[in-house]
Amino acid sequence: MKISQRGTVNCGDPGTPRAVSTFPTVTCLADNSLLASYRVGSSKDSEDETIELRHSTDGGRTWNEPTTPFETTVDNRRGSLKVLYPTALDGEHLMAAALWVDRQTYPGKPLFNDQTEGCLPLSILLTDSFDCGRTWTPWRVLPVPDSIGPPSLTSPILRLPSGKLAASIETNKNYGDTSAWFQHVAYTYSEDQGRTWNPPVTVCQDPTGRIFNWDQRAGVCPDGRLVTFTWTYDRETRCYLNVQRRLSPDEGNSWSAPEDLGFTDQPSHPAILPDGRIVVAWVDRFQSRSIRARLAETNDAPFLPATEVVLYELQDLIPESAIGQGSTGDVLAEMGIWNFGLPYAEPLPDGGVMVVYYAGTAEQMAIEWVRLSL
Repeated sequence: MKISQRGTVNCGDPGTPRAVSTFPTVTCLADNSLLASYRVGSSKDSEDETIELRHSTDGGRTWNEPTTPFETTVDNRRGSLKVLYPTALDGEHLMAAALWVDRQTYPGKPLFNDQTEGCLPLSILLTDSFDCGRTWTPWRVLPVPDSIGPPSLTSPILRLPSGKLAASIETNKNYGDTSAWFQHVAYTYSEDQGRTWNPPVTVCQDPTGRIFNWDQRAGVCPDGRLVTFTWTYDRETRCYLNVQRRLSPDEGNSWSAPEDLGFTDQPSHPAILPDGRIVVAWVDRFQSRSIRARLAETNDAPFLPATEVVLYELQDLIPESAIGQGSTGDVLAEMGIWNFGLPYAEPLPDGGVMVVYYAGTAEQMAIEWVRLSL
């Protein structure tokens, strides 16, 4: 596996509401064009954040001018958009899920409360496009029970072999909630193409509350199995563990035991190729200070170090971290200081893989892309 090309999707504009670009995705469409989505704002956590879209018809070499088709006011409440994940369905039909942040209930407050480990009110919004992402239907809210708390969204909608759709959501505490946090991942299923959704069912949890399974990235393999890659945090040691893989043979009803993949920190959405090979990128903020990628020959095969490619390396001094010493609230709060990360991998029609990620400075962050030849 090697890098064959690289480029930029979006450059931040310092001193403007487009200064900081984060949370990138890239989706291959039915006509073999690419759709990139990413979040822009005046800072990493800002009330003016929203989602931009760009299309490329030449494999990412050039991108059209950005569009901002999505409303940030929902049910007459002022908010912001943190991330949008498109899923390609049939033909030109896309369904996108977005994470909306309520900025009205606690005006001026940051996303995470470092005293309680709670977060601002969140909602997951859904929208459809029937023309490859050029126009979109009005938002509709994905219903979740109060027991979930503010729901996190960390993966696109999954299209399952049975024809059902699944949304992977993660639990949080309400902003002022001082009780213990028992984080878990839940799936909610739709049997009517996203018009209605069943009550969420837990698919991943440490019942002791010690291990947090954050930002679980999920994909559907050619053999029908689901595979997830999890950013794993040990609350007791206040350290990140190695990325863990799980497999489900039955659309999320049962799962294999977590498997340590031998590399640490936050994984990407997996690029799952038609022949079953998988490319996963990850950001390692505390050891190598880089973004890297590896290849596995099948969904249960090892990600061998010999396949590793370095996509980005931080040259600046690393900020002092709360990992291993601060509270979990401190760890949550410091997510806003990191100036590189959140890789997202997608297979391409020519058999390659594209990885997008953000990188830059506190004043200006860009969305970069790398094309990998396998």
